[in-house]
Amino acid sequence: MTPAGLRVEPSDEAREGAAMRTLRKLAAWLMAAVMLGLLGGCTAERTFDFYDGDLSIPQPGFGERPREDTLVGISMPTRSLERWNNDGQHVQNLLQEMGFRTSLQYADQRVDLQISQIQNMINDRARILVIAPIDGTALSPVLQAAADRGIVVVSYDRLINDTPNVDYYATFDNELVGKKQGEFIIEKLGLDRGETGPFNIELFAGSPDDNNARFFFKGAYDMLKPYIDSGVLVSPSGKVPTSIDHWTQVGIQGWASATAQNEMENRINSFYGGGKRVDVVLSPNDSLALGITQALLGAGYQPGADFPILTGQDADVANVQNIIDGTQSMTVWKDTRTLGEQVALMVSQIADGVEVEVNDTETYDNGVRIVPAYLLDPVVIVRDDIQEYLIDSGFLRANQVHGL
Repeated sequence: MTPAGLRVEPSDEAREGAAMRTLRKLAAWLMAAVMLGLLGGCTAERTFDFYDGDLSIPQPGFGERPREDTLVGISMPTRSLERWNNDGQHVQNLLQEMGFRTSLQYADQRVDLQISQIQNMINDRARILVIAPIDGTALSPVLQAAADRGIVVVSYDRLINDTPNVDYYATFDNELVGKKQGEFIIEKLGLDRGETGPFNIELFAGSPDDNNARFFFKGAYDMLKPYIDSGVLVSPSGKVPTSIDHWTQVGIQGWASATAQNEMENRINSFYGGGKRVDVVLSPNDSLALGITQALLGAGYQPGADFPILTGQDADVANVQNIIDGTQSMTVWKDTRTLGEQVALMVSQIADGVEVEVNDTETYDNGVRIVPAYLLDPVVIVRDDIQEYLIDSGFLRANQVHGL
């Protein structure tokens, strides 16, 4: 025993042993740092192992961790649009039924809030993130933080751009959505049967910060531009992009109904005097179509056969009712239940450590990498399709609409 207060100097052997232990710890730390750097910087060869902050504890990889211990973060843009509210709840329900823990957050169309919510999910040790971005170019820093933790990212419906740290993408064939809208306009006006018009058309595109909006507009633009160039379709407002690269000139920020209504009112008031009528409006989705409908009704257009042709997308309840009432011509239905089911399957495959099913490895370049994607097909809905496709399938309840 050593008397109290008496200092004992360590032996040379003790000093050498302590030094060696320190060197071994430093070497281990440096090796861990190198490995983490490799995992964070080489997305194409990510192993999807989890880092829980303590490298002395073995970290279970995918297929080794119980689902009840696996947190999946779900980040949606907003509650205020019907489809995002439904999508978030549906994905959460499916994942919980599979046994996963979930954290569902809505960002109120605020990019800063979405970033903060994703960072909180990372801090809560989420293993997988399902993200529908508000601004597809704004998430690079927070997704680097996710990559540093070995978190897998699935981009939901909207592609996340300008980062290598997005692993999979699930969406509908968004260019086909626009193509179907363009084909509908061509068929309804009889352009494919030789009708020469001219017909007055107004073009709208979606939010400039939404990667999908370009695909929607391109699909329709490619179909309609030959008729615009030949003078069969005429835009009195002159708001026709000279090329697809300028599509944002007719974009509506945030997909806001009120903004679309104001824009349509301005066009009608400025360019449709003297009895000139709007014949057709290309609206990329139902939210914009609601605002455009209000502008047309306010200008005196009557529901029914003489109401301008108006396109849409999403099969929102209010727009399905407008189709019944004769103020919207069609909507492109993307059964988001199937999208949610596909994403839940992908999450399950990731968690089980098996190959993730995709059907497109060429189309979706996010500016840094081609993101492996799974694409689903959309369906055109007109009045006669509502019962079979929307109600009988359970997408809508019969009491949500009236007048069929």
